[in-house]
Amino acid sequence: MQEISKLVIQSFAKVNLYLSVINKRPDNYHNLNTLFERINLSDKIVLTSRADNLIKVSCNNSLVPSDESNLCSKAARLLQDKTKAKMGLNIKIIKRIPVGAGLGGGSGNAAAVLLGLNKLWKLNLTKAKLAKIASGIGSDVAFFIYEAPFALGTSRGEKIRILNKLNRIKLWHIVVVPKIHVSTPLIYSKFDEFSGLTRPAYDVKLLTSTLVKKTLSLRSGGLLFNSLETVTLKLYPEVKRLKDKLGALGLKNILMSGSGPAVFAVVSSKNKAQLLSNKLKKEEKSWRVFSVSTF
Repeated sequence: MQEISKLVIQSFAKVNLYLSVINKRPDNYHNLNTLFERINLSDKIVLTSRADNLIKVSCNNSLVPSDESNLCSKAARLLQDKTKAKMGLNIKIIKRIPVGAGLGGGSGNAAAVLLGLNKLWKLNLTKAKLAKIASGIGSDVAFFIYEAPFALGTSRGEKIRILNKLNRIKLWHIVVVPKIHVSTPLIYSKFDEFSGLTRPAYDVKLLTSTLVKKTLSLRSGGLLFNSLETVTLKLYPEVKRLKDKLGALGLKNILMSGSGPAVFAVVSSKNKAQLLSNKLKKEEKSWRVFSVSTF
């Protein structure tokens, strides 16, 4: 019998500390300037080789598709095609990251599959080559390939510059996800209507220099920015209520991640994050609340 190879990988989430949508591109995507932060909220991906060349996906969350539209399936098939690999794969996704929340769960899963298969299939591809493949799957996937805590993303978000000067920075957050579905295509389609309200007050360079100095928690807010937040708050009142609730707790650095509905806040310590997280879990039963840090 052929030996079955198996690999278990953690797949992490992200938040966008800065997301400036610059303009719409001819391909109907948007040019972005974003600062990614990887956080320690994670899913588990189990990869098991198959004797045939089929790609099969399963997940413990019914919101995640198990057909070819799944980003993990796309990632495996793309790598299979590009490298002429003859092996097949079973992909088991154990979800903890909320689905469709703006936290990059699906993108991180796809990147984890690419990284895992590079080992499982002994492909020896560089991260630069994997990132190029990743950019054909989704805008955020390339960020996760580099396994870095912070990075700048440009173009659609797939052109990545790792910020090594931030490698020793560790932020603590509470991340809150209301039980609503936010349509990313709708948010982007409405973006141009609110463009006058979505210009950043500060350049991302000021935010990165503040992070280097480890003084972000001392700022009164304003450096964190998301062009899409104004649009989402107008269309989804529950996200506005969530942001107002965090503000009422005395938090200053509060921002929506991606197109939402996840909202996060920068807090001063692990203890503060856990205390606020426990408080919100008791007061708002319908929200999913996480205490997380940079990873």
